[in-house]
Amino acid sequence: MKNIKFFAVALMCMMVSSVCNADDRMVPVSQLPAAAKTFVQQNFKGKSIVYVEFDREFNGGKYEVTLNDGTQIDCDKKGVWDKIDCEAGAVPAALIPGTIANYVKTNFAGAKVTKIDKERFGYEIELSNGLELKFNKAGQLLSMDD
Repeated sequence: MKNIKFFAVALMCMMVSSVCNADDRMVPVSQLPAAAKTFVQQNFKGKSIVYVEFDREFNGGKYEVTLNDGTQIDCDKKGVWDKIDCEAGAVPAALIPGTIANYVKTNFAGAKVTKIDKERFGYEIELSNGLELKFNKAGQLLSMDD
């Protein structure tokens, strides 16, 4: 009897998971908000958008944009960026708050910011040396993890 209950719960979880993933859908670049297109043109010169996915979430949804160099940018329905992941390079310096950029430059010379994520508490970044740093909205370090 326990096995049947376990199997039923596992099956239900798999079904819910597949339904949740059905909310992700590919959309044409033309459906991306103008603010997001402008953001990419201004901050990722020489790169182009190759794939856009719209992920419907509880808060209205977000766009997940993939560039031709593998960079991934998440932005809200208005086109405002939320997360940037530059696997093959560095996040453009203009997008990193000054206090965070100075902290990284001073304490991790030579390391590049490869990922930046706006969070409720501030920012979470990843460096090319593998470290993850969390900063509050004022740019003060909250924690570090490797």
